[in-house]
Amino acid sequence: MTGFIKGLSHNMLQKIFSEVLLSSTQLLASNFSIVFGMGLTSYIAGDLGAPDISGKSLEQAIDELFRFPLATKVYIRPNWRHIQKKPGRLDFDEYWNITMDKAAKYGKRVGFRVMLNNPDIVDEALPDFVLEKVQMHRLEGEWKGDPSLPRFQHDHLQPDYDNPYFLGWFEEMQQMLAEKYNGSDLIEYMDTTMYGFWGEGHTWPYEGNLFRSYDVAEKTLLKMYGIQNRCWSKVPLLTNTQPDFSRVGNSEVIDRSVRDNNWLRTDTIFIENEQIEALSNRPAWCAAAVECGLSDGHEETMRFDNAGIPLNEAIISHVKDVGANYFSLWNWHNINVDNLYRYYEKHPEGLDDLVSCIGFRVRPSWIWHSESRDGNDILIFGMVNDGIACLPGVLRLTLFTDDGDVNISGCLDAGYPKTRGVRQAMMKLPAGIDWDSGRLKLKAELEVKGVRYPRDCREMSRIS
Repeated sequence: MTGFIKGLSHNMLQKIFSEVLLSSTQLLASNFSIVFGMGLTSYIAGDLGAPDISGKSLEQAIDELFRFPLATKVYIRPNWRHIQKKPGRLDFDEYWNITMDKAAKYGKRVGFRVMLNNPDIVDEALPDFVLEKVQMHRLEGEWKGDPSLPRFQHDHLQPDYDNPYFLGWFEEMQQMLAEKYNGSDLIEYMDTTMYGFWGEGHTWPYEGNLFRSYDVAEKTLLKMYGIQNRCWSKVPLLTNTQPDFSRVGNSEVIDRSVRDNNWLRTDTIFIENEQIEALSNRPAWCAAAVECGLSDGHEETMRFDNAGIPLNEAIISHVKDVGANYFSLWNWHNINVDNLYRYYEKHPEGLDDLVSCIGFRVRPSWIWHSESRDGNDILIFGMVNDGIACLPGVLRLTLFTDDGDVNISGCLDAGYPKTRGVRQAMMKLPAGIDWDSGRLKLKAELEVKGVRYPRDCREMSRIS
């Protein structure tokens, strides 16, 4: 390269990039939903199933949760029996179908996990046809608590996860789901379905597990993970960072998940420091989701620290500390949009601040112009990230003209630009094309597991 590299003024940058690349520091909820790989997430259905709210239909309750303005994604956690009743076919409960319809209507993608075991319901999470063939076993120990709650009323039986019938039907269920939703515009990610309570890899507070040996447990869990990873080739999998209290091979499953270019999640931000370690030191390209229940704004449920600061605000600060991509808008077992509004109206600052920084915020901080030895124009983009998380995949930049005279595309290293520093990308224009002709456009796409987001050209900027 020869010649002086000409930096562009701030005013010129504003002119060139009048529209966002992937997101901006002032991104609003109304256009935030198109960004893949980050967002605040409304819980539509959790451990107790779909919301049951007096005076509201199920469709109305779900619609209101979709329309909560801070939420750009939604999440559901069905029991296996909620999506399948008989072998060889899927039979979704009504709340699943409503959720997918609303996702298409509002453009808010869905994250989900199918639970094989759920301690918060009296019935088993497995379909009847599985229960007829797969033996259930009682764990050793006791879970003490309020006997009026389901989790303290029954024996928490666990299935033979390594039973051939169980594994065969589990694979069939995953295959049928993937045939319908792998690569679908409706799906943001899928939580891996693993051992034990809620599928999170544990049966705390019960000691041990029911496998014949640790080796059998680990191999079975890796087999279950492998089934999901093969089926969901285009959708990121989120694996819970649960410490291996139950000795079933969690650390190996987490390692495999990361090596397969999948992501991580945690179901706590306070309890196990091991989970914080895993999230905080994940690879740059690996997204992280944080699930933590918020108090609902009622005075009797609000909790405060010694300084009088709501516990919710401490949760939000820790979400930023680990550099999360997703955070749950969730009131534990009381899913109701009124609870979200009640808290937000009293304490909007924390959530507003989180909306402005969660995930990644990519922009070109510098654009330099130079010329090559053969006289062609060269543009160099200095890409930075104002978010709290690195890029959960690969950033592809494409410089093009509508008539096709220019179509130059290339990728930054996975995870870049990080939350600190500048990553540069150079593009050499074809002969006879002037960089300031007003014809050039730049678009950015995020590539995750071979899929590009966005898939159209709504997010592009004109160079003029």
